[in-house]
Amino acid sequence: MTKTMSIRMDKENFEFISDLSKEEKDDLSKTVRELVYKGRVMLGVERYKKGEVSLGRAANLAGIPVGRMIDVLAEYGVKANLEKEDYLESLENLKGAW
Repeated sequence: MTKTMSIRMDKENFEFISDLSKEEKDDLSKTVRELVYKGRVMLGVERYKKGEVSLGRAANLAGIPVGRMIDVLAEYGVKANLEKEDYLESLENLKGAW
């Protein structure tokens, strides 16, 4: 289910999003959704990189599966800092798959 949201932003950011939307030949809403998605991914990457969250939590913040998050972290050159909880969570997920 989608929700509608109204936000205020400064002129510079609005013009940036508007110009980007035109460059990509997309509507404004799609451009904003893409920026939010990319922002979520970067939030997950940054927090994981700083050791603030586990791999599972980083994936949750990013809105992507753990396997994809591992790939994203590798793309950004972030080394794994897997914790015991990450392994246990993976085992539980694997049990659910079988």
